[in-house]
Amino acid sequence: MELIKLAGIGLVLGITTAIPGVSTGTMAVVFNVYDRLIQTITPSIKKILAAWKFWLPLVIGGMAGIFLFSKVITFLFNNYFIPANWFFIGIILGSLPMVYKKVTQSGKAFPALSSIVCCILAFIVMVVMAMNKPAEGSVSYTVLTPQVFVILFAGGALAAIAMIIPGISGSFLLLVIGLYRTAVQAVSDLNIQIILPVALGAIVGILSGAAFVRFLLAKVPKETYGAVLGLVAGSVLVIYPGGFGSGATILFSVLSLLAGGSISFFAGRQ
Repeated sequence: MELIKLAGIGLVLGITTAIPGVSTGTMAVVFNVYDRLIQTITPSIKKILAAWKFWLPLVIGGMAGIFLFSKVITFLFNNYFIPANWFFIGIILGSLPMVYKKVTQSGKAFPALSSIVCCILAFIVMVVMAMNKPAEGSVSYTVLTPQVFVILFAGGALAAIAMIIPGISGSFLLLVIGLYRTAVQAVSDLNIQIILPVALGAIVGILSGAAFVRFLLAKVPKETYGAVLGLVAGSVLVIYPGGFGSGATILFSVLSLLAGGSISFFAGRQ
């Protein structure tokens, strides 16, 4: 039963990986696998193999989410953009109480001043990102050259590091640096020569990013979770669709918001 649950969580993580603005790290926090995932991602092969019952279902579900549902998610965002965004906003908002508990894990009613400062600074970062949301670039690489390999490898590494940080979307970063269309098109077309350098860069980024997060959680856990709270809350601004729409869209948007909020809230209580 636990393996099926983890595969389902991996499916959600895979789906959100393909959506600019929706943070995979946030979804990992929502479904209460973030801490364990960060501790599992390590250069130690022995430690990774020992935890296979945890990460393998996540990986299988994640790959299924990326390859099987990327077109479905693209369709929903292209045709039902506002309700789809409100669903993910609901998921984010529903996760805030759980993250807040981690900030005040000592049992105190209010977080420490240092945690509040980190939260505010992280929130400001997300405000800046929301105010500078870019239009997608027109360049799409389909043929691999040495120069393109370096560009895709670096882009994959940066996106993976961003993906690990709750509140920041790896896909959004690819959009910022103009590689999102290339990555999505390569996955859709199964263009292995383009997928490979991105994947290699992502592996390097995940390992280095996880090591940095582990260091922060070990040295300054309350401040780290304070920053996570600010990033998660601020990510709402990045995907805010500008309102609830009009007519029947308003109803669907409200229902989507409530559904997303309920899913993450109750998932976080488990």
